[in-house]
Amino acid sequence: MDKLGAITMFVVTAEQGSFSRAAERLGKTPSALTKAVSHLEAELGVRLFERSTRRTVLTEAGRLYLETARQVLQRLHEVGEEIGQLQHGLYGSLRLTAPLAFARAFLDEVCAGFLAEYPQIQLRVDLCDAFVDLVESGYDLGLREGRGDLPGLIAKVVGRNRLALCASPAYLARKPLPVTPETLDQHDWLLYRHAALSRTYWWVEKDDQRLSLLQPTSPRLESDNYDLLLASALAGCGLLHVPLWSAAPYIADGRLVRLMADYAIDPDAFGPQILAVYPSHRRATGKVLAFIDYLARHLEERGLA
Repeated sequence: MDKLGAITMFVVTAEQGSFSRAAERLGKTPSALTKAVSHLEAELGVRLFERSTRRTVLTEAGRLYLETARQVLQRLHEVGEEIGQLQHGLYGSLRLTAPLAFARAFLDEVCAGFLAEYPQIQLRVDLCDAFVDLVESGYDLGLREGRGDLPGLIAKVVGRNRLALCASPAYLARKPLPVTPETLDQHDWLLYRHAALSRTYWWVEKDDQRLSLLQPTSPRLESDNYDLLLASALAGCGLLHVPLWSAAPYIADGRLVRLMADYAIDPDAFGPQILAVYPSHRRATGKVLAFIDYLARHLEERGLA
């Protein structure tokens, strides 16, 4: 029996939880799938499914086999694509995930430019601020803020994640009190809330001295959506910590003013780098490397690498 075909039938049956549903999806008969899985079970000497009239459930051995079987099929698909790309150039789909704020800041331009440069590639971009398991969710690539020592992932540094304290000229005209560590509690604040960040203080560094500054207890606006806070800062509502990869154009054109610029603000749990990450058990394909290279060049041209 075709071993690769049998593995494919096993994986689809496991994913569908039913021989009949898997057969319908593959365009085969349930008996063909039953025969293929039985052949694998005989070869391995273990049962991969517990079968009953009501359900088909993976055994412990089946769960172990499924993980490797998925990787084998995925890798064969990737190798087939790579071989084709040796003759025809980069093509196929590329699925990536990134934080919401990356889209408005730079990812929209990166995706548009990348698609123009590689017309045979289709992108799927999912934006989400929650942690995403790349392997389990089937992503080729993830963009993150952080550090490069991520377990199970290969991380390529594509840019820097530096923070700045900013406000609009309108806010500073309305509230002319100087912005210093001593006056922070007298200003209106816009605070980004995230489970990984401290709610009580942040760290800054100046002249090789590390200081902790208390967060305001009653901000004018707090949210888990950075774009909302940025729009409010531009509208003159208060002070906001902004990543420079987002704020640089607004600082350059004067819509935001950088404050306390001689203090280096610790990005805390978000880490000092913008990373492109992919699973360590999968060699990066040509299209993944091409996207990483295009993104890195874009950020470097904007002075953010």
